[in-house]
Amino acid sequence: MQAALGRARWALRVCRAAPRPRRLGPGSAPAPRCWSCGSPLPGAEGPPRFCPSCQALQPPEPRPDLFRLMDCDRSFRIDAQQLQRRFRSLQRAVHPDRFGQRPLKEQHYSEQHSSLINKAYQTLLHPLSRGLYLLELNGVEPAQETDSDADSAFLMEIMEINEKLAEPKNEDSLEEIETLIKVKQEELTKEVTAAFERDDLQEAKKLLAKMKYFANLEDKLKKKKIPS
Repeated sequence: MQAALGRARWALRVCRAAPRPRRLGPGSAPAPRCWSCGSPLPGAEGPPRFCPSCQALQPPEPRPDLFRLMDCDRSFRIDAQQLQRRFRSLQRAVHPDRFGQRPLKEQHYSEQHSSLINKAYQTLLHPLSRGLYLLELNGVEPAQETDSDADSAFLMEIMEINEKLAEPKNEDSLEEIETLIKVKQEELTKEVTAAFERDDLQEAKKLLAKMKYFANLEDKLKKKKIPS
């Protein structure tokens, strides 16, 4: 009963926020309809949609805008607390535990929505994945490891850290490397923010490639710290 009331309230909020359906002109696509009862659906994209007539959860969009889904501006700067609140709100609405007594199709849609919301949250939470996603939205291919844009001094720095990580395990050395990686990632994050804000996508691409190197080093460091 509580789950049904929750779905009804969410559907009502979505319907109020959605724009009124426009009249179709020649060649226009037909308005989407509920898979369960056939009623017309609001045309708004973004949040998971519930049918305003029967409250059935609808399937997710094929390629949703993750920023819009998570109610964030399409920007490299985000409010992490707002993102987390949105994540929790969406998961409460569509979590598979709420749909155990619903039709199998709706249970499947619930799982799809939950997985998509997790992906959106993780993508936008972390600076590297958020930046790469912004490049994708702007039609910019990310730099590949074979690209030679990185300067020799930077590559030498990465090589030296890799060599230190290859040495026998030493707690003091690992702590020093961890601090260095954190500082470098913070510096790069500031530079990437500035590049996106001045709409310099090629500079953002180069900086994100450097961030990827440090993310790989961070993964190696975590593995090195695992007790053997």
